[in-house]
Amino acid sequence: MEIFTLLEALEELMDEGKSIPLTNKVLVDKEQVLDLIKEIRLKLPEELKQAKWVKEERTRILVEAQKEAEGVVKEAENRIIAMVDENEITRKAYEQKNEIIQTANEMAREISNGTKEHADAILEKIETVLLDTLKTIQNNRKELK
Repeated sequence: MEIFTLLEALEELMDEGKSIPLTNKVLVDKEQVLDLIKEIRLKLPEELKQAKWVKEERTRILVEAQKEAEGVVKEAENRIIAMVDENEITRKAYEQKNEIIQTANEMAREISNGTKEHADAILEKIETVLLDTLKTIQNNRKELK
């Protein structure tokens, strides 16, 4: 990720700056710091686009899982209708229908939960990067003031 590279460059700039004796202050080239901050800002929207994509992908997967579950249920119902001829067959068909519906619902829940966990993990990583970047920028601004 380019943001990490830019942040590393910002850290290097701070490390290479001249120390002011008896303080925790460092002299750095203002233009270089501002250029790096500008580049970081330009790269942030890409991270946000990725977060939006993850959210949309999660929604798409949930819709797809729901359609698949509905298809399984519909298939089960069609099979049951075809088996209504005899009493024993009908009873077995209802049992099978319930099992298929239960399995489909469990699969849909598992897919949904997995997708949510995956999306949450990605968003958590992006949030951490953004918070770290914000802290660094705030610290740099503090140092500049």
